[in-house]
Amino acid sequence: MKEDMDPDTGVNGTTNGDIPEVELIIKASTIDGRRKGACLFCQEYFMDLYLLAEMKTISLKVTTVDMLKPPPDFRSNFEATPPPILIDNGLAVLDNESIERHILKNIPGGHNLFVQDNDVARKIENVYNKFKLYLTKRDEGSKNILLGHLKKIDEHLGAKGTRFLTGDTMCCFDCELMPRLQHIRVAGKHFLDFNIPSDMHHLWRYMKNTYQLDAFTQSCPADQDIINHYKLQQGVKMRKHEELETPTYTTSIPREVTEDLYCITL
Repeated sequence: MKEDMDPDTGVNGTTNGDIPEVELIIKASTIDGRRKGACLFCQEYFMDLYLLAEMKTISLKVTTVDMLKPPPDFRSNFEATPPPILIDNGLAVLDNESIERHILKNIPGGHNLFVQDNDVARKIENVYNKFKLYLTKRDEGSKNILLGHLKKIDEHLGAKGTRFLTGDTMCCFDCELMPRLQHIRVAGKHFLDFNIPSDMHHLWRYMKNTYQLDAFTQSCPADQDIINHYKLQQGVKMRKHEELETPTYTTSIPREVTEDLYCITL
């Protein structure tokens, strides 16, 4: 199934002059097999390419594939290779590192997204792994380790004073971090009753800035798909009524955080 996106960005087959078309195949929802799934890498590269489509350097087509029932042409072309899969001018790029390298070196405008910042890379590289550890152990020690990593990102954003991790425009690091923060927010609340602390003002402002961008909202999976992603990892079966639920998307800022941010700006 092909997702419908904003035609002004040149996605999903909308051509803008002679700009090249790039296709990204992503995993479909494990609930309905049609909408966007909760694969972190799929959303990360979706965001990268969406930003380039907004800059009119490419036309982007996004295709979702139900990996429980992949269509015959997918099986014949890619065998057991799971998405994300990037197709550029007939060339299929199949693994994550190669996709990232291809966007950097071969997709028009891609080099603008991939800035060099070793400090930022170090600060964000382990935050998701610490969340997974907390999901497994469910103890105060692993919770505090996760909070420590989030605090470092919050402090970095405060010291930097910019909208995003390296400046006032999004880069590859933001496309990597924000999907993981969304999983931490949604799955953390559901499974652990964990909330990103409201006093991490710089981190919440960063999330608010990202929630306002189409690159994130168009690529973001439903809350139910994020939750089901971890249920499947834990061997928990989906209940029938979950298939019938209207998908929800947590992209608002908690009221107490909004009030705090307002007071800080006064």
